[in-house]
Amino acid sequence: MSEPRLRGTGTVIALVSVAFAVSVVHYLDNVVNYADYPQPDAGATIPAPSAALIAVAWFAFTALGTSGLVLFLRRRLVPAVVCLALYSGSGLIGIGHYTVPGALDMPWWRQLHVAVDIVLGVLLLSFALWAFLANRSGAYAST
Repeated sequence: MSEPRLRGTGTVIALVSVAFAVSVVHYLDNVVNYADYPQPDAGATIPAPSAALIAVAWFAFTALGTSGLVLFLRRRLVPAVVCLALYSGSGLIGIGHYTVPGALDMPWWRQLHVAVDIVLGVLLLSFALWAFLANRSGAYAST
């Protein structure tokens, strides 16, 4: 007899899958078309990350998301939700685009994938918190 799944298993599979797909579009566009993205002013408090750093960050974030999903499926709740919460940063960091002058002048399709990535970051962070609270007592899903 198999062990019961953690509550939210279907949701986490969907969230991580969609977040992965959107992040591929967003990060690839950000790296390949780096010069087309608005850059902070010379005296900005936070400097612009290089295209190479953006690429490395995608791999690091994606490793966290993959680990979080695998750990969740293996019912390792605490490390899973920690990885998923950290993975949410992949989308949440997109807020940084809007701290730079000219960000609202980006084409609509770029605005769309950046905004969707941010929303997915919020959803992943919210899910990680909910999943921890919903599963910590051992009340697992019946299916």
